[in-house]
Amino acid sequence: VQLQAFGGGLVQAGGFLRLSCATSGRIFGLYTAAWFRRVPGKEREFVAAISWSGGSTDYADSVKGRFTVSRDNAKNAVYLQMNSLKPEDTAVYYCAASYYGKAVTPGRYEYWGQGTQVTVSS
Repeated sequence: VQLQAFGGGLVQAGGFLRLSCATSGRIFGLYTAAWFRRVPGKEREFVAAISWSGGSTDYADSVKGRFTVSRDNAKNAVYLQMNSLKPEDTAVYYCAASYYGKAVTPGRYEYWGQGTQVTVSS
């Protein structure tokens, strides 16, 4: 499974962005998908995950109520709608996929895409 995240950019606090993760390769509908983010000097942080069917989602407490993860298996894509953005959301965002269930640990994901930078100005 090859993944590529895009859609990042510069936005003011309170604004919104929608990240997309395009996939290719194996049948993406078999895979759990997730979003992580990393700030320089810190560990990769879990943001959100979605089950293969899209019927189950998990979120980090820091983004609950503001971010929404979704997927379209027909298009082999995963999305992260980010609303009410805060400066502390500034990071490089990565999409990831796993043949196994949802997890908050980066090591549980076998496939990773290149990150996309999100910068939120105050």
